[in-house]
Amino acid sequence: MDEVLVGAVVKAHGVKGELKIYPLTHDPMRFKHLREIILTNGAAKQRFTVKNAVVQPDFVYLALDGIESMDEGEKYRGWEVRIDRSEVPPLAEGWYYFELEGLQVYEGERYLGILTQVLETGANDVYLVQGPLGEICVPALKTVVKKVDVAGRRMDVELPPGLVEE
Repeated sequence: MDEVLVGAVVKAHGVKGELKIYPLTHDPMRFKHLREIILTNGAAKQRFTVKNAVVQPDFVYLALDGIESMDEGEKYRGWEVRIDRSEVPPLAEGWYYFELEGLQVYEGERYLGILTQVLETGANDVYLVQGPLGEICVPALKTVVKKVDVAGRRMDVELPPGLVEE
């Protein structure tokens, strides 16, 4: 994965075409340090240099080179804001969700499937695994997740009794 989703364009803001961004990251302050972003709507993709970023409690306002008016900014309403993977700072410990998605999940030698999504439930995260046994909801607990090898694209788990029907 070369790009990481960090926000969504809500609308243009102001006469100079700043974009109001809803951050989809645990650290909205990261926008202050970005040099470049990618705006995409699935069909089209454009790169922009960040001129300025103002971080508010719920939103981020971005001024981008190449967007100089409200009309130009409105063209990007609803687009995703992505960054290059190289712009993502490493974590001191643990993994980003996007690093876990796509891992092959095993219990011993038994292939359970591919981790398709990480759900935040409040108490603990849940990993959705899609595979030969259907969809499995794996609790993200140290007692269940035994090993994560992001580079090797593999996760080893020990499922609690009764979690899957055999």
